[in-house]
This record gives sequence, structure tokens and C-alpha cells, in this order.
Amino acid sequence: MSALLLPQLPLHPHQLEEAIPRPEYPEPQFQRDGWLNLNGTWDFEFDDENIGFEGHWAHGAKDFGGTILVPYCFESPKSGIGDTGFHPYVWYRRVFILPDEWAGRHVLLHFGAVDYRATVWVNGKLSGEHEGGHTPFKFDVTTFLNPGPNHITVRVADPPKDRYIPRGKQHWQEHSESIFYTRTTGIWQTVWLEAVGASYLDKVRIDTTIDGRVTFDAKIARSALDLHFYATIRFGTRSLLQRCRRRKVCSPPRPLSCATRTGGLPAIRPFTT
Repeated sequence: MSALLLPQLPLHPHQLEEAIPRPEYPEPQFQRDGWLNLNGTWDFEFDDENIGFEGHWAHGAKDFGGTILVPYCFESPKSGIGDTGFHPYVWYRRVFILPDEWAGRHVLLHFGAVDYRATVWVNGKLSGEHEGGHTPFKFDVTTFLNPGPNHITVRVADPPKDRYIPRGKQHWQEHSESIFYTRTTGIWQTVWLEAVGASYLDKVRIDTTIDGRVTFDAKIARSALDLHFYATIRFGTRSLLQRCRRRKVCSPPRPLSCATRTGGLPAIRPFTT
């Protein structure tokens, strides 16, 4: 394997000046305060000959010749490219620097959606893979991070003529016709980083009944035995109900009935209407 060349990659100075597209937090029902939006200008390269893997592009062996505005797909004019031709393999790369206050915390790298197969490296180290163009995914990249500049590289495979993968109305022909529209290839939803603790809420399901009962079912990543879970139900500024439950050991492990906030960990801001 070739030497890691990524530290030589330049930052984009204009990224600090441009307005970030889609700046809002992408999950309004599960928002943490410590997050960093990675939308904006990324380095970009088509790989029509599928030589990027063998050419060690993930390790900085090639300078990408173009740029793209994430989270818009390269087929869209908003991406800055607007190419509707067939390009089954594409690569992305960008640099980021973590906020100083994130020191000592775990860092999650989120993708809202990438169509269709995504392979992700952080600082040249394989962080994970995901298949499916319509679902979000994330990786804990804490162990791959360095002080100072860090580099994300993403390879996407999206065979434009494969009619056996879920594609909705994306056309397998080069031009849109009838009810079929131009394809969406690569990153097409927000990319962001999130700081969490050693234990954190991975997901929470909230169920309600017509008679007014509310239940919380939560999954805790790397759950510890000394945690407490809190749920508060509010109407406007008035608190109607608050419950606290201590984490219990289950065999086999199962989801806990708990809350949208974990004692000693950053709070989650749920969606309100």
C-alpha cells in the first residue's frame, strides 16, 4: 500500500465564506448541541474506469480534479456540475477540523443518504461501508481522528443501468422520459459530525395512545450501569409529567424504557409542535 499522502491536501479557503447549503440540523427529533455541518464544497472525481481502489485514491494518491457542492448530486446543476451522463463510480474528499471543546469525546460521522453503495475512509483508514440509497447511516470515527486537519474520502458505486437495485423512478436510460426522471448518484443528503459521550442515546421511539399514555423505548450505545434516564412531557412552557428510571441489566439485553435525556450526558432536543 502506498504511503498516506492526505496531510498534503489543501483546505478550501472559500468554504469559510460561502453559505452552507442545507444548514439546518437534519434530524429535528434528535438534535444535539455538539454538531458540525459538513455540507459545502468537496473535492470530486469521476472514476468511469473504476481504477480508484487499485490506484489508492482513498490514501491520497490522486488529486481530484473537480469540486462539488454537497449535498447536491452531480446530476443537479446546484452541485456546480450538472452532468446527467452515466458515471457509475465517483469519489469525494474534504478536510475538517474538530472544535477544541470536542476533545475527549466520541465523534460520529453521519450521512443522511448516499445512492447507492458507499465506502468511507477517515485519514486513509476504512471507517465503514453502507448499501442502500435512501437510508441514513453513521460510523463512530473517534479512533481514526488526528489533531488538526482530518480528511474524509467517500467512494460511491451506483450502476446506472442496474434495474435490480431499488431505484424508484430513476431512469436507467440517459435521458428522462415519461414518468422516469434523471438519476441521483452519490451524496444527496446532509453530511455531519456529532460529538457524544462514552455512552449516548442511539435512538428513541415514542409511542402514544388515544387515552393519553406515552411510552419511551430507547437504545443506548455502550450503556453503563450507573446511568439514569429522564422523560419530561411539556405543554407549552408547562411541565405536565416527569419520570426517572435507572438503567437495569437485562439478559439477554433489550431496549430500555427511558427518555429523551440521559443524566450526565448531553441533552437531546425533541421535535415540538
